[in-house]
Amino acid sequence: MMFRRRPRLGDDRGSELIELAIVLPLLLIMAAAIVDFGFMFQRYEVLTNAAREGARLGSLPGYSVADVQNRVTDYLNVAGMSGAPAPSVTYSNVAIGGGGPTINMVNVTAFFPYDFLYIGPIAGLAGGTGWNSITLQTTSSMRVEAPAAGS
Repeated sequence: MMFRRRPRLGDDRGSELIELAIVLPLLLIMAAAIVDFGFMFQRYEVLTNAAREGARLGSLPGYSVADVQNRVTDYLNVAGMSGAPAPSVTYSNVAIGGGGPTINMVNVTAFFPYDFLYIGPIAGLAGGTGWNSITLQTTSSMRVEAPAAGS
């Protein structure tokens, strides 16, 4: 007569598989979030450089607002970020010290709608809609190459 082995209450065979089934989805979501935020940060850096390039052009004499907007748009298109709205270009006067002469400044604000590749669809499966897309925004300011007013 053969004896059958009875399972013991303290037997932990197979527990690694259950732990893996619990932890693996969390690790995959975290890896997807790292990749998504990496792509978003890369797009933000390109957007910052485009705004800086536009502000540099706007600080030089002889260039119009349209020239600055075209430079920013061209920079983004070359970087593969087409479809961005036209950047905002403003000129302002900033006083030096307490009521002294003013400096002309150019401010370029660039925008880019970023769609999350992984986090958005994963959040959509869970019923969330807040992580589908965000608008990246950055501003660059430079002094206009002209003599200060009132000096």
